[in-house]
Amino acid sequence: MITSNRTDAQRRTDDIQIFNQELQRLEAERVLQLDPAQRAAIHASHQILLAAFARDFDIDRDAHARQLSLGMRIASFLGAAALAASVFFLFYQFWGWFTTPVQVLTLITAASATFVITFWIQHKDSSGYFAKLAALVAFACFVLNMVMLGQIFNITPSDKALLPWAALALLLAYALDLRLLLVAGLMCLISFVAARVGTWSGMYWLDFGERPENFFPAAIALFVVPQLFDHRRFAGFAPTFRIVALLALFLPMLLLANWGAGSYLPLSFKVTESLYQITGFVGTALAIWYGVRRQLNDVVNTSVTLFVIFLYTKMFDWWWELMPKYLFFLTLGLTAVLLLFILKRLRATNAYGPNREQGALR
Repeated sequence: MITSNRTDAQRRTDDIQIFNQELQRLEAERVLQLDPAQRAAIHASHQILLAAFARDFDIDRDAHARQLSLGMRIASFLGAAALAASVFFLFYQFWGWFTTPVQVLTLITAASATFVITFWIQHKDSSGYFAKLAALVAFACFVLNMVMLGQIFNITPSDKALLPWAALALLLAYALDLRLLLVAGLMCLISFVAARVGTWSGMYWLDFGERPENFFPAAIALFVVPQLFDHRRFAGFAPTFRIVALLALFLPMLLLANWGAGSYLPLSFKVTESLYQITGFVGTALAIWYGVRRQLNDVVNTSVTLFVIFLYTKMFDWWWELMPKYLFFLTLGLTAVLLLFILKRLRATNAYGPNREQGALR
């Protein structure tokens, strides 16, 4: 089996641990007995694999290592946020003392230096934690660079700035296998497309959020992308695309289902809200069916969550004023039980089978 990324290597490592544990149980129960040569061959093969994985991917070889890795990921994120905030406040603290040429040179140097340092650290750091921290700081410096350069030269804010932000975020995400920056890049792309759609309808680009339907084109495009490109080398990237796309599609629908004034449709507000209520229910149900059929856990889980949000929101609109509070919450609880039975039925029929692409933000 050829392993091309850390997630696959970690999964293979976990499989080896489970195999060894089950083998010990089978031998203790006298179901299976391996001779010393077979046991030695299996052990040697596993040790070679684990050594290669540890060298190439810095995998977690046991539960204790996994716990430490989780702590390192949290520390990496918090450290990146703190360093980015430090750079931001450092600039603003002493910014007025610098001349314009020094300000421009400082901004360009900060963005360029952090970008180069990120890849230098990646070359030196096999674990990837420090490189990912540096990547987040580099992205923050680049965004700060463009914002402050615009202020220095009094450039009118434009949605075009979202494109270089998205490009850098996606470049660093794919180079360093960093899903947080992938989400940042996708959000920049979604915002750019939504702003473009808004300007085509005559609105100012910063007001694109006033028309939730502006997000639909980008959401549909992002959902299709993982089907067109091979993301096997980037574990979790395809599910991330799908989750972000589903949120960008159905959250605006949820908003329009309760705020018909934000729609482009030439209908009354009540009719628009009813239309999006139906579209939201049907759309999330179809997404659940698609996820079950294609064995995409991320699509099923996200769609079920959105379906429940749609359902509970409408139940609140329908019955909160009409029902006694105890009866309202009893109805919510019984609805949750019904959903559990439906999902259990799906699992029992093996329609919702295991998928090799596990959760995107795991």
